[in-house]
Amino acid sequence: MNEATQTQTCDQLFEAINNKTAMVGVIGLGYVGLPLIDAYVEAGFKAIGFDVDSKKTEALNKGKSYIAHIENSVIQSWLDKSSFEATVDMSRLNEADVILICVPTPLTSSRDPDLKYVESTAQAIKQCLRPGQLVVLESTTYPGTTRDVITPILEESGLDAGTDFFVAYSPEREDPGNAHYTAGTIPKVVGGLEANSTRLATKFYEQAITSVVPANSCEIAEACKILENTYRSVNIAMVNELKVLFQRMELDVWEVIEAASTKPFGFQAFYPGPGLGGHCIPIDPFYLTWVARKYEMPTRFIELAGEINSSMPRFVVSRISEALNSAGKPIRGSKIGILGLAYKKDVDDHRESPSFKLIELLLEQGAEISYVDPHVPTMPHPMRNYDMPNLDSAKLDPEYLGHLDCAVIVTDHTAFDYDLIVNSSNIVIDTRNATKNVTDHRDRIWKA
Repeated sequence: MNEATQTQTCDQLFEAINNKTAMVGVIGLGYVGLPLIDAYVEAGFKAIGFDVDSKKTEALNKGKSYIAHIENSVIQSWLDKSSFEATVDMSRLNEADVILICVPTPLTSSRDPDLKYVESTAQAIKQCLRPGQLVVLESTTYPGTTRDVITPILEESGLDAGTDFFVAYSPEREDPGNAHYTAGTIPKVVGGLEANSTRLATKFYEQAITSVVPANSCEIAEACKILENTYRSVNIAMVNELKVLFQRMELDVWEVIEAASTKPFGFQAFYPGPGLGGHCIPIDPFYLTWVARKYEMPTRFIELAGEINSSMPRFVVSRISEALNSAGKPIRGSKIGILGLAYKKDVDDHRESPSFKLIELLLEQGAEISYVDPHVPTMPHPMRNYDMPNLDSAKLDPEYLGHLDCAVIVTDHTAFDYDLIVNSSNIVIDTRNATKNVTDHRDRIWKA
């Protein structure tokens, strides 16, 4: 393609984006993809959602949501405007002018990056790629993925990146359950393969996102997301380690953090827990340590943080053992109730939740396990890393709590009545400081 034709291709796509006639294609209809579709439909675009799971596409085409914080009425409004449809037919990717890749990027069993979903998605796009399309990867990954993994696959189509089609990276920054920030209001970092890709991607996100931050390359944008989540992982690891130390010193780490938080500068509060959850923080730092090994540089600090955070479920089990021993009971044969399966409060997102590792450890020691979670009514199956029992959420009432030997608060859902939990339970293990305002029977509470 000569320079004049290249400019024309770029300008035509720019104009289609500018006047909102560009069709948006979103691959991966989960916690990232659906909020993006909402932002663009609200901005006046039409969108096609792609997913390999036909149950998801069928539900969406009937106006049904499977994510708690996205109501059915939102999906139905897209359909009422004739602005959305969902499909498993990847051959329709050529209908989209802008394609957003929002697929999982998990770890292998050896904790190396697993890009199989990203690579298979790129292969699907390659089969339908045409001149004048913009492809943006949103999945969290290591610096270099967009240029060295995605782009070569797409160029197997015979088209050239940066001339025939355009490629960029823009990290997702979703925070499920956070009512203060939506896909449309969280600042969006954008980095293109080259100048035209950055220009097009920036214009595209400006149409629906309040604030867009252009980066000088896709690698800068990729590294940005890794930095954000590694920062959180390291600081959470620090307070988790202090939690263990302060427990031995008979100090309440939550009170220590509260006191430190009164300093108006130089301190940001991070809080301990039973382990890391969600798709980002438990995984992203390992992407960074993996790519660091390629450059023959050990990342001891980051790896140590990962080890500390990964050890927290075992610390919780040790506290459960101590609490039960104080009542003359072993873990084996004890009835233990897990309060909360979701990885954070007030959401149905259970990805990488520490609850599952905790359950696995307790089952290995012979505990009888049940759980309560108003947002996760049935134990999810199948799961990549765990073989969980077939359980439904129990009802949180005095009868249930009273028959337990130990109740473990893993997720501090607002829906939980913590006075009821403490007053009706024999032993309560609190991993979230959720019982801080409970005044009666505090002798039953063990912090973990």
